[in-house]
Amino acid sequence: MTGKPAAGARATQVAAGLIVALLLSACAAPRPPDKAGEAVWSGRLALRIDSIPAQSFSAGFDLRGSPAAGELQLNSPLGTSLASVQWSPQGAELRQGSQVERRASLDELSTQLTGTALPVAAMFGWLRGDTTSVEGWTVDLSQQPEGRITARRTTPPPSAELRLLFAP
Repeated sequence: MTGKPAAGARATQVAAGLIVALLLSACAAPRPPDKAGEAVWSGRLALRIDSIPAQSFSAGFDLRGSPAAGELQLNSPLGTSLASVQWSPQGAELRQGSQVERRASLDELSTQLTGTALPVAAMFGWLRGDTTSVEGWTVDLSQQPEGRITARRTTPPPSAELRLLFAP
């Protein structure tokens, strides 16, 4: 034996290295600097929708801006960007890689994506500890000081549960 890997094994090692490098950098996007006075929250979220079939989703999140205009960045456990949602009074936009979806409102966009309107605008209040009301949703802020929030949607169907874990 010469101590060198066979040509096939070496090619496999190079290919595996390239795949790992691509996965780590393919969707990575630098986080824009915080604007003075802008609300910025980071953490993890989990969403379960009791549809048929049931849907569940979890990701890291960065939320910035305000209910009127802002951005929600969803990230994989490795920190790569899964999707970015931006909204303003002019509408809402979802970016996933090179794909872009536009809708008239954030509620319309989230309904199209998940089958239910998600309370993204209310999350700003909830993260601050405010009991921001959203029709059909109840929020449990009892663990907000520890960085945990649970919100449940009961009406209209399908029911859903949103859990947030963040640094208070």
